[in-house]
Amino acid sequence: MSEQHLATEPHVVIVGAGFGGLAAAKALAGSSVQVTIIDSNNYHLFVPLLYQVATAALSPADIAEPIRHILAPYPNIRVVMGRVTGVDIGAKRVHLAEGDAIAYDRLIIATGSTSSYFGHDDWAPHAPALKSIEEARAIRTRVLEAFERAEWTQDAAERRRQMTIVVVGGGPTGVEMAGSIAELARHALARDFRRIDPAAARVILVEAGPRLLTAFPEALASYAQRSLERLGVTVTTGVPVEAIDGRGVTMGGRLVQAATVIWGAGVRASPAASWLGISTDRSGRIPVAADLSVAGVPDVYALGDTALCRDASGQPLPGLAQVAQQQGTHLGRALRENLTSGTVLPPFVFRNRGNAAIVGRHAAIFDFGRGRRLKGFVAWLLWAAVHVVLLVDFAQRSRVTLQWLWRYLTYRRGARLITAPAQSTSVRG
Repeated sequence: MSEQHLATEPHVVIVGAGFGGLAAAKALAGSSVQVTIIDSNNYHLFVPLLYQVATAALSPADIAEPIRHILAPYPNIRVVMGRVTGVDIGAKRVHLAEGDAIAYDRLIIATGSTSSYFGHDDWAPHAPALKSIEEARAIRTRVLEAFERAEWTQDAAERRRQMTIVVVGGGPTGVEMAGSIAELARHALARDFRRIDPAAARVILVEAGPRLLTAFPEALASYAQRSLERLGVTVTTGVPVEAIDGRGVTMGGRLVQAATVIWGAGVRASPAASWLGISTDRSGRIPVAADLSVAGVPDVYALGDTALCRDASGQPLPGLAQVAQQQGTHLGRALRENLTSGTVLPPFVFRNRGNAAIVGRHAAIFDFGRGRRLKGFVAWLLWAAVHVVLLVDFAQRSRVTLQWLWRYLTYRRGARLITAPAQSTSVRG
């Protein structure tokens, strides 16, 4: 089936309902511009909190909301659940796997990023990454099943392997995951088992570079490492991973036997550039001009993790939710004015509202730039407040706030469910 755009109003098609795509759609809401937003899922996912689903702190419904529900108040926005397979630049049409073709006047590509194993895709089945609800649930299953197996095995070496968890990657994802798993083992599971002591579990965080959290000032990164070590996490830096298989992780010529390995070491932009037939940087990002347009491709724009967008000093903007959200809002407003009044699209200017990472129960770091920094309990409170505000729905904000408060007072976690076999881990590419 094929669809021609027959309306007289200009039509903007947005591919991807992440932070950037959703922000662009909302900025175009209520205008005379017709908007179609396409996503392969029917929900918007709050990716920064996926690790809390993976470590049994939150349920998937706490961090995901149906796209149709979010955009229901806006009559000029249509939602299509489908998978884009290509773009016909000449005919200005987006092609879907389902056989449909959607015409556009302007196209926004906001398809985000996927995990990168740096050429070692054979590691993926043994070390799931964290980019989807399915992956988060699979990681949760692996972690919880490992403790269950450790409880019943009679073999001391196997028990030690089951109670060893290796997290690969010392960026925010790896740091937050390692800290959360350590707290899960030492607090939430502490009284659940009879034959093992979950607090004896080994959580190892591996980073190939010289230190953790290279996007943060060294003082904050050092504080984060000390906080992890106080939680019992073993931090290993300067040692690259050489192999990952069913036995565990080989690094520095030594095999660390581990039943659970989690990948948080790298990301790559979604393969949207192949739709346009253009060159990308090494991470697969689409180079964009200051107004977020794709050079040489008329009426096509890219934002968020999909785009290689540089700041005034020429440095690439980081792949953060706040970058994508600001770009989406800016581009949506700019296109609204351009399509209704002919106004030239202004350049995008990123306003850094701070970069944060949580380390544990009382510990977080916040870097506002220009020497302004926070760490410790106050940074943790600020991190929690920012993430609650970013959730798209009031009910989600209320649920997450109450659950975090309950966890803080009781040390308990409520989503400790094994819902799928660990071997069913899905890895998206």
